[in-house]
Amino acid sequence: MRHIVTVVFDTRQSLDIPVNANELPPADEARRWLDGEFTRLDCSPLRASGKVLTADKLLAVADAAGPLAFDDAHWQQTFGRATCAALGRPVVRVDLSQMTVRS
Repeated sequence: MRHIVTVVFDTRQSLDIPVNANELPPADEARRWLDGEFTRLDCSPLRASGKVLTADKLLAVADAAGPLAFDDAHWQQTFGRATCAALGRPVVRVDLSQMTVRS
């Protein structure tokens, strides 16, 4: 079964990441990877409360990594797998231009 993550960088640039459902990590492992990337990329919480939701981490990591990181096939696939696994959804849209995550 195929899953797909769409990352929208702006109105002119987006990327579809096809993900094989058989290659998804466990949800806790996916969240640990997102936590690690959030820290590695020196991301900041998006909310004034300091609470960081999974959707916020996805937005922050994708934004901080930028389009160039997605040129790396391994990083791109890892992001796609982690996104689907962490959210438990087969179709996810990470829209940086609108700062939304929809599934």
